[in-house]
Amino acid sequence: MRTVPELLAANLHDVFGNRDAAARRAAIDEIYAEDVVFTDPEGVTRGRDALEEKARRLLDRVPPEFVFAEDGPRYASAGRGALAWAFGPEGAPAVRGLDVISVTDGRIAEIVTLFAAT
Repeated sequence: MRTVPELLAANLHDVFGNRDAAARRAAIDEIYAEDVVFTDPEGVTRGRDALEEKARRLLDRVPPEFVFAEDGPRYASAGRGALAWAFGPEGAPAVRGLDVISVTDGRIAEIVTLFAAT
């Protein structure tokens, strides 16, 4: 079972930063609860399949040089964690944000993504 800091990293790198569809799906099945709820400024996404589609659409609409990078330390408690990130070409992010997760039974049950105010 992964720790909260490991789940934060896997969410960012193995799912939302992963352009390999099969590896991304394997990570999704491993780290998220079946009924995961993902909330961001675009709305609410429920379930692994919908989350996979969200990650795919995001990566399909940006250039290949866009990557996710951790933008600070990982914060964690027993059942919650937070991780700031940057997204864009390496060293020149186009957007910054923060993921806050809730963990139940060793899997991410809820993710809230906030974007940095500009």
